[in-house]
This record gives sequence, structure tokens and C-alpha cells, in this order.
Amino acid sequence: MHRSRLCTVLIDCEQATFKRGIEFWSRALGMRAKRRRSPRYVSLVAEVACDGGLSIVLQRVAKGETAIHLDIETDDVEAEVTRLERLGARRKRKVKSWVVMEAPSGHAFCVVPVQRRDFPEGSHKWK
Repeated sequence: MHRSRLCTVLIDCEQATFKRGIEFWSRALGMRAKRRRSPRYVSLVAEVACDGGLSIVLQRVAKGETAIHLDIETDDVEAEVTRLERLGARRKRKVKSWVVMEAPSGHAFCVVPVQRRDFPEGSHKWK
């Protein structure tokens, strides 16, 4: 048995448009930009609790890789990847402690270890 839940929406921006992306998305969503440890990421933080704990992060990516993708956090990455493969997703590659996958619809997403302190609140229990 393992648990998982949606934890992050990532907005992938090329280097050339990263700063404009931060300005646009923070203003469009009414959220404050907050730098993270890695210069590759910037979090958007709600001034008022309105997002149910979902994280929104801008990520620098290589040219031509812009997209919006989801991260699913889990207490067992391999079990969650296997479950999603049975549903038709495809494993693309492992990166450090997470796995990049592709949905049958062609959309990329990641399965990541637990990210937020309130886990497993709001998660699904899978057998």
C-alpha cells in the first residue's frame, strides 16, 4: 500500500522568457514570487490561502521545452510509477529521486517523493 496526491503545478519557461514569465504569472494569479534554493525555480506564493496547499512553481527549461506539467507526490515512487503504468502512462526517465512520465494523452508529468509537510493529508491510498 502507498499514498499519493497532486502537489505541484510547474510552469516551464525558457531562459529567455523566465523573468517575464515570473512577472506575468505572479501578477495574473495575484501571487508573490519567492526565490528558492536553486536558481532554476521560483515559487508563487498566495497572500491569502486560496489554493488548497497546491504549489505553483516556475521552472527554467531548455529552449523549446515550455509546457505546464504536474507533479504527483508519493511515499513510494516506484509503486506509484507502476500503478500509473498500469493505467497507460509511460516511464520516460529517472532523474535523481523522481521519475518523468508521459500520460497516454502525451502530457509529461513527474512522480516525486513527498514534498510537503502535511502529507498524507488529502492523499489517496492505493493497494
